[in-house]
Amino acid sequence: MPDKTTQDRAAGALMGAFIGDALGLGPHWYYDLEAMHRDYGEWIDGYTDPMPGRYHDGMKAGQLSQSGFILKLTAGSLVDRGGYDQADFCRRMDEELFPLLNGEPANGPGGYTSQSIREAWRRRVEQGLPWGETAGHADTTEAIERTLAIAVRYALDPAGLADAVARNAALTQGDDVVLSMTVAYCSVLALLVRGNALDPTISDKLMELVKKGVLPFHAVTREGLKPPRPGDPDPPRAGRFASPDALLSPGYMAGAAVDPAIRIEPAWKVSQVYGMPCAIYHMLPAAYYLAARFRDDFESAVLHSLNGGGQNMARTGLTGALVGAQVGLSGIPQRFIDGLEDGDALCALALRLAEQAATPPQR
Repeated sequence: MPDKTTQDRAAGALMGAFIGDALGLGPHWYYDLEAMHRDYGEWIDGYTDPMPGRYHDGMKAGQLSQSGFILKLTAGSLVDRGGYDQADFCRRMDEELFPLLNGEPANGPGGYTSQSIREAWRRRVEQGLPWGETAGHADTTEAIERTLAIAVRYALDPAGLADAVARNAALTQGDDVVLSMTVAYCSVLALLVRGNALDPTISDKLMELVKKGVLPFHAVTREGLKPPRPGDPDPPRAGRFASPDALLSPGYMAGAAVDPAIRIEPAWKVSQVYGMPCAIYHMLPAAYYLAARFRDDFESAVLHSLNGGGQNMARTGLTGALVGAQVGLSGIPQRFIDGLEDGDALCALALRLAEQAATPPQR
């Protein structure tokens, strides 16, 4: 496969996330796979309408969920401001999203509002608290689903990425472990936009950035995870996050994907290996595995994620971003763009962000 330009990979990452989000809109949150098969058949291969009485009822095939709406809002802020401007992002949330919510789950753009966004709305709108006092304790990927746009923009500036992603994620997520896993995913995505493969060496590259003080993770061990020696400082590399383990996970999942002695067949059963629920520690291993296994095959990656059921909308959006960053926008089958509502406009947004991403931001 020919090399992809940074811009192509950056645009592919953002479009992969939009596509994955929209694919999951219809068959979202089926934990009974037999029920999903009765409603959608044995294999879902594209965009579908949500069933009456289920999540996102009233939406149509190819539309974005509320997570996609917020991702678009985030990307728009980045493009218009030339980088991450937290005040502008918060203003857009106040003006463009929160007036459309009422604090109930089955409400708002996309037909459903996630836990962390409901909690932020209550603190911000009902209680009148300032941004910065709006975070809740949801252990989900909701922050990643928007900050991946920041990762694309700051792909060539990993220190700036870590700072901007952590600050944005902390607006809605109060758990430091969730924040560390969010920064880790975004750091992986940035490496892929820069042309690295999601293979077993990805974690070594991330740990090298920790060693250089670029990524803000605490690490007690020496290179190669060797133990500290007598006289070594404690810690040799300090950072905001207590452990670098979130940076090690991608390498293990990528290793499992290429190890001939480890097979998950069919690949959609990855959801049953790592778990179908919404928590971040279920979502990320499955997304890393699928994106490593199908690194050159966008369609197989997102469809196996989708057909795994459970929280397949988040899983497929995160998988789509990781694989989109590897195959580039040019490697995404056109049918997924054609079937996406406002697909041309979303492509234009992705290309504008990608153009900015090709140049390191000034800080």
